Amino acid sequence: MQDHETPAPADLSSPAALHGLVACEYCDAVYERTVVAPGERALCLRCGGQLYRESSQAYRRLLPLVLTALILFVISNAFPIVAMDLKGVRTETTLLGAVQALYADQMGLVAVLVFATTIFVPLSEMLMMAYLLVPMAGHRMPAGFDRIVRGIRQTRPWGMIEVFMIGVLVTLVKLSTMAQVLPGVALWSFGALVVVLAAMLSFDPRDLWDYLEAPEASAAQARDEPSP
Repeated sequence: MQDHETPAPADLSSPAALHGLVACEYCDAVYERTVVAPGERALCLRCGGQLYRESSQAYRRLLPLVLTALILFVISNAFPIVAMDLKGVRTETTLLGAVQALYADQMGLVAVLVFATTIFVPLSEMLMMAYLLVPMAGHRMPAGFDRIVRGIRQTRPWGMIEVFMIGVLVTLVKLSTMAQVLPGVALWSFGALVVVLAAMLSFDPRDLWDYLEAPEASAAQARDEPSP
């Protein structure tokens, strides 16, 4: 762990100098970015907040994780979460069906919250990540890159699939005393999705700037080198 940073340079007129700066998102202190070893992170001297970390290995796994999460998300919403057998009557429901049932029971606000936190926001983040990572795999800059990165950071706190998963498990335990409860395919898929999303959330989307600009810097350096 690297707990110190080089102070910001005095001359900030050049784009290269600005690119080498990093600001603490907690106290707004500005430092000059330095290279950290794999597994290390740079911390702010003023407040101790994390400035950035070396995450090249995580970045290489990010696109496969996003695609896996999208597949699991489709499965989680296409199949029943749980099946309940009560006195010979079998009832199955999907996540969208649960949202519709809440709305039909005059709980519109709860239905909107469940839809937003378990369907809309997680799906939006995964689609935005895929929109960025697919072109970047070919060393191309996606249109609206900066706005998408900011959008990911703003929507990330509102994705609460893990909270929904805990609520479903608690409900299943309580219902098991009254009826036969059979976990559906979507429940297992949701469990796997929570794990994949946790791995995705460990990556700071701000680091995508570095991986986008690294190939461009290498290409520029190669053009500047004299040919033999």
